[in-house]
Amino acid sequence: HAPFDGIVSNRRIEPGSWLAPGSAAMSLVPLGDIHVEANFKETQLARMRPGQAASIIFDAYPAMDIRGTIETFSPASGALFSLLPPQNASGNYTKIVQRFPVRIRIDGLPKDLQGRVLAGMSATVRVDTSGVQE
Repeated sequence: HAPFDGIVSNRRIEPGSWLAPGSAAMSLVPLGDIHVEANFKETQLARMRPGQAASIIFDAYPAMDIRGTIETFSPASGALFSLLPPQNASGNYTKIVQRFPVRIRIDGLPKDLQGRVLAGMSATVRVDTSGVQE
């Protein structure tokens, strides 16, 4: 039994296969908590706050404008968590604007998109920062 509702993905076994204790049999993609992780430049974060409204347009469904809300900001840049973080050992300093993951909760999918928005899809995200001063 799974601890939450979801869709089975990345199944690694077939009926009748043996599975060693502790081995992963499959991945389970949750259905209830749908969110988008948008990577914004650090220069864009100054006027963003949790609770702000966002507009999400998935590349697969360009005619659908989905509403969302900023939930959280990553505590570090995406580069810090990467498998091979960039290191500048040459002694030359080049300033590179970093990107930070921002988690945006989808406030409700239209009925015709339920079950069709899949993990890993690309999207364009816009955040309403009107009324926020730096």
